[in-house]
Amino acid sequence: MAVVRAALARHTPDPGDPVGVLAAVGGLEHAALAGFVLAGAARRVPVLVDGVIAASGALAAAALAPDARGAMVAGHRSAEPGATVALRHLGLTPLLDLGMRLGEGSGAMLAVPVVAAAVRVLHEVATFDSAGVSSK
Repeated sequence: MAVVRAALARHTPDPGDPVGVLAAVGGLEHAALAGFVLAGAARRVPVLVDGVIAASGALAAAALAPDARGAMVAGHRSAEPGATVALRHLGLTPLLDLGMRLGEGSGAMLAVPVVAAAVRVLHEVATFDSAGVSSK
């Protein structure tokens, strides 16, 4: 926390300026991930948010374009406390909570089959009407 306070004291970004915050205290990876999330949202493609750095990028994306939250899916809850705070701020509920902190997108890869299964259910499972189930 002392490092964050020192960075904020030195750079004092305007919290209302997401690009300024990225420039002052973010890294290239945060900006790249924010852009990735925004591109996914623009193309209506879901983006799995996995871990602290991805959640930071997702926060920046949401600050730039609040509707981008609609494209975000929290793959898992990282054991890192900052990830939980970020997901809560984004209003995202993780699909998995396995206490992982491995990195390298491992949580997202575990969540991919869950997301794929949800898509198949939406597209392939019959409704009561289409299956001819009576209302009795």
